[in-house]
Amino acid sequence: MLKPGAIGVFDSGYGGLTVLSEIQSLIPQYDYFYLGDNSRAPYGTRSFDVVYEFTLQAVEKLFDMGCNLIILACNTASAKALRTIQQLDIPRIHPDKRVLGVIRPTAEIIGSVTKSRHVGILGTTGTIQSESYPIEIHKLSPDISVIGEACPMWVHLVENREYDDDGADYFIKKNLNNILSKDPLIDTLVLGCTHYPILLDKINKYLPNNVTALPQGRYIAESLKDYLARHPEMDAVCTKGGKTRYFTTESPQKFSEAASIFLSKDIEVERITLE
Repeated sequence: MLKPGAIGVFDSGYGGLTVLSEIQSLIPQYDYFYLGDNSRAPYGTRSFDVVYEFTLQAVEKLFDMGCNLIILACNTASAKALRTIQQLDIPRIHPDKRVLGVIRPTAEIIGSVTKSRHVGILGTTGTIQSESYPIEIHKLSPDISVIGEACPMWVHLVENREYDDDGADYFIKKNLNNILSKDPLIDTLVLGCTHYPILLDKINKYLPNNVTALPQGRYIAESLKDYLARHPEMDAVCTKGGKTRYFTTESPQKFSEAASIFLSKDIEVERITLE
C-alpha cells in the first residue's frame, strides 16, 4: 500500500520550472517536490549512460522522499533515460510507482497543430541525437516529416541571464535559419527543451509569420491532469495541500536567485545530494 505523497518534478537544472509553473497553474491543488540536479547540469551533452545514471538517482531519491508519481521535466532525461527506467527499473524498485516524461505529451498533440505536416524540433544535442521526437511522433502520426536542430548555446543563454542580450540574437537566428533551410515547409517548431520558453520573444522575432514556436509546458500540464483523471488509484496517493518544496544539488541561494528567471515569486530552496 502506497503512502500519499507529493508529485515529483525533476530536471537537470532550472528549465523544468517552466513546466512546473504550467502544472501548478492548471492543477494547483496538488503538492509538488521540484528537484534540480544543478551541480551536474547541463545534461544535454552528456552520454546516454551518464544521463540514465543521474536520472535514475534522482528518481530513486524522489521515491525515497515519498513521491509516487514523477514527471521528468527534462527533454534530455526523457529522451535518454525514461524508457529504460520505465521498463527495467520501476518493476524492480517500485512497481506501484510511475515516472512520466515530456516527449510523449508533445507527440500526442503535434498532429492537431501542424497543417503542413512538416515539424521541426529544437533541442539539446542529446535530445536531437536520441531521435526520440521523430520516433514518438511517427508512432502516432507517421505522415509527419520531422527535422531536428541542436541548439547547444541556448541553455547557456538562459542560465547566464543573457537571453535578452544582443548576442543571443546571433545564436537564435543561426539555429532557426539552419532548421528552416533544411525544410522550408516546416510550420511548427517544438521547443524541445524546457529552458527555451524563456527565449520565446527572441525566437518569434526571427520566425516567418507562417511558423509557430510551440512551448511544451501547457501540453505537459494537460497530459498530467488527464493521466490523474484516468488513474484514480494514482490520484488517490497524491497529496493535495497546494504546497511546493524546491530542492537542488547545488547552492540553495544560487538556485533561488536563478529561479526568479522562471518563477514570478520568491521561493525557499533546500540542498540535497544524489548518489
